Amino acid sequence: MKAAQTDHDGPVRLKNRPRPHRLKRDILARLNRAQGQLRGVGRMIEGGAYCVDVLQQIAAARRALDRVALMLTRDHLETCVADALAAGGSRTKIDELIGALDRFLA
Repeated sequence: MKAAQTDHDGPVRLKNRPRPHRLKRDILARLNRAQGQLRGVGRMIEGGAYCVDVLQQIAAARRALDRVALMLTRDHLETCVADALAAGGSRTKIDELIGALDRFLA
């Protein structure tokens, strides 16, 4: 795993294998859609929108983010974990993924 620039939470790690262009494009499109939905939630709150309508918009944003998480999990399994299995060091990557899923699903 390569180190990159630092982030507010510490160094950002880079994948050893870059994501395919199509996957990267799809993830970014979904993230942009979720950002738009969240901005819409803010406008709804400022405008005094009905609570259930706001909750429906929040649910849509969560679904978009959940889909991104699933795409990233699949990519991680197909690349990072598969590479670790091939190199004989799979347990660390599996434990790392389990920890990430625990945090994501909690």
